[in-house]
Amino acid sequence: MKETVLEAPLVDFGELPEAIDNLLQRGVAAYRTDRVTADALFKEALASAPQELAAYYCLYKIHTYMGNLDYAAVVARDGMKEAARQAGWSLEPTDWPPGKEAEGGPARFALFTLKALSFIELKRDNRQAALDHLATLKRLDPKGSVGWTVISELAQGIERG
Repeated sequence: MKETVLEAPLVDFGELPEAIDNLLQRGVAAYRTDRVTADALFKEALASAPQELAAYYCLYKIHTYMGNLDYAAVVARDGMKEAARQAGWSLEPTDWPPGKEAEGGPARFALFTLKALSFIELKRDNRQAALDHLATLKRLDPKGSVGWTVISELAQGIERG
């Protein structure tokens, strides 16, 4: 009897060069069974195309899951800065223009990654840094379109203890 091999569904990373998409797809598939290989593939994608925001996302996400929070924070900050640069914004989130929550592309990625960085900082016990990021997000994205309100509720729950 022939064994059926189920392949992981592809992740839609948006428009990427085929070689970079291939590295990221292979990394996503590898993550389930071989995190070292997944990490290497994501790092290769980032080194090959540092302008491709999806590589930052994959790398900071897996390192957050694995508990490598210091590294995840560095990668998230780097990705956020690259997204801000692509959006034509300052590298400092407190200088970003408010009301950009509905935009896609690099602007949305920058906001989304600031939300992720808030979560990472909470997990690193850097509560004040997380709260500062959340305050910035509240000003920039008052409707919570990138999901920062969930992280804010988590921070409030931690405060109540």
